[in-house]
Amino acid sequence: MVVLTKKPKTFEIQFRDPSKAFYSSGDKVSGKVIVEVSELTKVTAMKLFGIGCAKVEYSKGKQRCREEIDYLKYQDVLHLDQQPTDLDGSVILRPGNRYEYMFGFELPQPGQLVSSYKGKFGAVQYYVRAIMERSPQPDVECKKYFEVEEPVDVNTPALTSPATGAKEKNLTCMFIPDGSVSIAVRIDRKGYCQGEYICIDAKFENSCSRIIIPKAAIIATHTYLANSRTKVLREKISAVRGDPIISGMCDMWQGKSIRVPKLRPTILGCNIIHMDYTLMVYVHIPGSEKLTLELPLVIGTIPFTGFTSRSSSMCSQGGSAASSSLPSMPSAPPSYSEIPPHGHLDSPLTPLLDDYDEDDCPIYMHTGDDHRTPPPSYAEVEEECTGRGVSLQFA
Repeated sequence: MVVLTKKPKTFEIQFRDPSKAFYSSGDKVSGKVIVEVSELTKVTAMKLFGIGCAKVEYSKGKQRCREEIDYLKYQDVLHLDQQPTDLDGSVILRPGNRYEYMFGFELPQPGQLVSSYKGKFGAVQYYVRAIMERSPQPDVECKKYFEVEEPVDVNTPALTSPATGAKEKNLTCMFIPDGSVSIAVRIDRKGYCQGEYICIDAKFENSCSRIIIPKAAIIATHTYLANSRTKVLREKISAVRGDPIISGMCDMWQGKSIRVPKLRPTILGCNIIHMDYTLMVYVHIPGSEKLTLELPLVIGTIPFTGFTSRSSSMCSQGGSAASSSLPSMPSAPPSYSEIPPHGHLDSPLTPLLDDYDEDDCPIYMHTGDDHRTPPPSYAEVEEECTGRGVSLQFA
């Protein structure tokens, strides 16, 4: 005969400060485990665990790739204040009463934690779990997640230094040389926070017979490592474009800006999950592959406090002098078609995820709950699947 037992009327975890958005290294996580029972219950132990781990899991053909790293492992046995206990340490909980088990523990010191993250093939998660051991009834448990965000200061010398790059592509038409297209790009620093503007100085030269279109985008690269295998997803966050450049002409971007939307900070210190950002400046060339140039970006949590050759407000207005590292040329008047009605020059796009795994090549469309503006009409995506993987090309 099976004896049915009732579950507790209430069994939940509450943090001391429910409005706290996230915790960081060294912070104290505290709160209480609330219990209300529907029948007379003998609790032999109330155990509490603080858990934090990174997990990666995905299929590779018939092989299941899985990896896990622990960052937080805390355990304690909780007791009720002013509550009589038996010789074995158990307590009797009675219906109609509300019982509160208090808890508190400190997170590890800086350098030992990784920011919370949730992706397609992996996650970094933190939570508190409570297990109520009952006799003779079976144990019950509950858990509550909390966010960890490790500070990333963009004011360090490595992130306040400029990033530059240049690239050239020779073209042919029916095996006949058709000139070349070149890019030279500079940004004032590598580190940015949400809401800041990335100011781009760039020069585009078109010596081929085609009309080219310069563009730029913020790219997030998610890398998962498990069983010595790697899976990579690339996500286009937001983009801007310039005016078409006809044959034999060149164009300059003088402080053209792209706004950093709400993004998770760069994931640092995790051996199995990497999330990196880059600024990709590229040129659409009809009848040929794009010419692309990527500069490293770090998305931080502590905003920039110094001064560069121009401020963010100047960038948002599109006014600055061209970088001295780029070839000099007369300044062109700004194009009013580039300025949207609300003064924001970035154009958030629905992210496109591209799997670079060597054995399979699907493309994933990320459709989150957040409501972003639809992509502009000029946004295009082309995919190329080869035996080695997938290459993602942006129009």
